[in-house]
Amino acid sequence: MAFMATASTFDALPVSPRFRGLARLKRVISFPAMLGALLVAGLFVFLGKFDIDPDVWWHLKVGQDILATHRWPTADVYSFTAHGAPWIAYEWLGEVLLASVQRAFGLRGLMVLDLALGSAIVLALYALAWLRSGDCRAAFLACMLLLSPIVFSCTMRPQMLGYLFLVLTLIILERFRQGHAGALWLLPPLFVAWVNTHGTFVIGLFALLVYLTGGWVEIHWSSLESTPWTASQRIRLGLVFAASLAALIATPYGTRLAAYPLDMALSQPINVSNVQEWQPMPFGLLQGKIFLAVLVGFLLAQVVFRPTWQLAEFTLFVVGVAAACLHARFFLVFVPFSAPLVAVILSRLIPARPPGKDIYVLNALLMTASVVLIVAYFPSRKQIENYMAGRWPVEAVRYIESHPPPRPMYNSYYYGGFLVSALDGRNKVFIDGRADAYERAGVLADYLRIERATPIALPLLGVYHVQSCLLQRKEALATVLAASPQWHVAYADEVSALFVRRQTGEQW
Repeated sequence: MAFMATASTFDALPVSPRFRGLARLKRVISFPAMLGALLVAGLFVFLGKFDIDPDVWWHLKVGQDILATHRWPTADVYSFTAHGAPWIAYEWLGEVLLASVQRAFGLRGLMVLDLALGSAIVLALYALAWLRSGDCRAAFLACMLLLSPIVFSCTMRPQMLGYLFLVLTLIILERFRQGHAGALWLLPPLFVAWVNTHGTFVIGLFALLVYLTGGWVEIHWSSLESTPWTASQRIRLGLVFAASLAALIATPYGTRLAAYPLDMALSQPINVSNVQEWQPMPFGLLQGKIFLAVLVGFLLAQVVFRPTWQLAEFTLFVVGVAAACLHARFFLVFVPFSAPLVAVILSRLIPARPPGKDIYVLNALLMTASVVLIVAYFPSRKQIENYMAGRWPVEAVRYIESHPPPRPMYNSYYYGGFLVSALDGRNKVFIDGRADAYERAGVLADYLRIERATPIALPLLGVYHVQSCLLQRKEALATVLAASPQWHVAYADEVSALFVRRQTGEQW
């Protein structure tokens, strides 16, 4: 068509300063850039419904308190059950970021941040897969295949920064493998930010160690190969690894943040065995089916194409598979470890793309449509308010503030973080998403017995001297209390119910 300018039209222009702006524009609206825009639009399609993880609320409160006091917590101050128990804000930097955005721009600002971080993750993953495969189309398809688990992690928690840092680390290591060593020194400062943001820094450090040790031997065995690093490369990698390791003490808690992932693995068995995201991969759900499809497809590709893999990248892939099988939350570790390999396999299936076939006007139209889609369907303030009222005990909190129930008050785990934030610490909670603090204090095991309405649930409420309970409307304990002559409903709506213990002699 006459209005469509092709790459050959632009490439025919002479190279001179007057055309540098046009050259930059070509890069901005190039075919690879358009594919990146489509990935972001696809991410938004899933994120546009606006969802908030229950842990976001207490993360916000911790960040707000750090900003207000310029102090980092060392003990629990939000509950009456674990009050004073040792606890550190092991994701404090991400919490401060969330609190700063929320204070300046409200919940809509948080959603913009959510979309921005999610976009950064998916674009970094796209860049990693493209860098390894050499084909932007294969990288795009690999990212689209793995988009669902990426969306699963986009819940405005500090972990999003951790996943972004992991992908950036893998990009830097792949560039180093391809002969670009300059960016390697970005890793130590990256680890300074990472250790203060999320425990996934351990995975990044492990990836760095795998690349370091994988280049000490020469291997050419079946589909695996490894070429030894040169002496200068080994020295550079070793120094960067040592500097990254040393960076882990650059925290307000000294070495305690670096040790936290080990504490999680060894000292929190109740938390790990009962929180849903720590359960084995659920193969009956969508994310489990995607994981299985990628794994089976990879195995078939080994038979059909017999691709050759670097020892380091294949080691990370195998570790990612094992980690995802053990704990569903590690699917997000499997994603960046597998996406480059999946892109390499897909590049074998895609016909070579003739050079000079970019239709820049069409690229620009598709990119503009992606932006319009995001802006047009971004949730309004009213939609966010309706979402809040339909999922969180907004009206119940208003009732509690105007009609304070007798204390102490038991609450469901799901509501704990919201109450910490909404009541601004004025009323202590029974439990919230900081499961590590409650497990150490011996509260988490009791909570699980109460929440599951076991035969000792009501006696345990008495042990903690609980006088009122704020529950999700349809949870098991709400049914038990509604049938108990010792309790009555003080407030209820479609979302939550507030139960108050009857006083001795009170009629029901």
